[in-house]
Amino acid sequence: MSKYIFELEMKVRDYECDLQGIVNNANYQHYIEHTRHEFLAQTGLNIAQLHAEGVDPVVARLQMAFKTPLQSGDAFISRLALKKEGIRYLFIQDIYRKCDEKLVLKAVVDAVCRVNGRLGVSERFDKAFTPFLDDEQR
Repeated sequence: MSKYIFELEMKVRDYECDLQGIVNNANYQHYIEHTRHEFLAQTGLNIAQLHAEGVDPVVARLQMAFKTPLQSGDAFISRLALKKEGIRYLFIQDIYRKCDEKLVLKAVVDAVCRVNGRLGVSERFDKAFTPFLDDEQR
C-alpha cells in the first residue's frame, strides 16, 4: 500500500448507477479526477489559471482495477498517493467504501505536463509537490 497524502469523501448518486444497480465503470474516472483536482487546489494549483499560463497537466495513461462495486447512496473515501518518475507524476488512487473500508478500486494515473504546447517540466508542479515526494523523487 502506498502512503496516502490526500483523501476525499464522496457519496454515490442515483444517476451514476447502471441497470445492475451498481456504479457504472466510467464514473470511477470522474471520482478519481475530482480527487486529483481537489488535491491540486489544496496545494495552491488552479487548473484554469495554469491553462491561462500555458501549463496543462494531461493524463498519459490510466490503469484501473475494480474490486468491489459501489451502489447508490454508498459513501466512499477516495485516497491519493504521489510519486514522480522523470517528467511523469504517478497518482496512485484507491477508493474504499466508507462503512467497512472495503477496497473498491485501485488506480494509477500517469500525468505529464504540456508547457506552452510542448511536453515538459512544470516548475510550479515540482514546487507544489516537493513536500509530498521522497528525497530521490525530487
